[in-house]
Amino acid sequence: MIISIQSGHFCAKERTPSPGRRSKYSGQSVRPLPVRILTVGKRRSPGVQLLVEEYKEKLKHYCSVEDVQIRSNPKNTSHLVYQHLTDGFIPFNMYHLISCFSDKFSSCILIQCSNVKAQIEGEDMVAMQNIRSEDWVILLDEHGSDIGSEQMADLVGDAGNTGSSTIAFCIGGPYGHGQQLRHRANVTIKLSSLVLNHQIALLVLLEQLYRAWTIIKGQKYHH
Repeated sequence: MIISIQSGHFCAKERTPSPGRRSKYSGQSVRPLPVRILTVGKRRSPGVQLLVEEYKEKLKHYCSVEDVQIRSNPKNTSHLVYQHLTDGFIPFNMYHLISCFSDKFSSCILIQCSNVKAQIEGEDMVAMQNIRSEDWVILLDEHGSDIGSEQMADLVGDAGNTGSSTIAFCIGGPYGHGQQLRHRANVTIKLSSLVLNHQIALLVLLEQLYRAWTIIKGQKYHH
């Protein structure tokens, strides 16, 4: 583990487990942490949402999963931020806060930006509002470390030993993550060498989290 100081506080950067070996937590007792998944992208299709709910139901036997959607609209030229957070409205210096909304599945946030840089910064800003100081943050990025399913189990197990209260997974938008989130991340991984649509990345992540827990519990799912 690498310890650094960022913005006046300690930030731990975990060395990513090496692929190609069995999880060190297989069959071991692991402190389960709730999971929060932040996903940036367009409105989710009904079929994908059904699969998300299916995996959340499977995972509830191991950990709770909070599904947070950050929806971006790069075609709109106005600067608007609609935010729904559990602690109410939070105004931003760069944007005019209009209103909020949510659906029955998850918190939803809409950002409308005039250019790529503004879009990335806007998504970055809203994502950081959903990251807490006690979170263990795992960034999903195409340039992250390549891991296997056994090493995903290691990441879940390692997070339970950090003193953190929640594992926060971050799936970026079409232009990737902003600098604030990159600096805040404790671990950066990639799910595939292929570039994945945010909806596909979410489903792959949920399935791999379920697989990781079956590895930890020694259950007959991963072979």
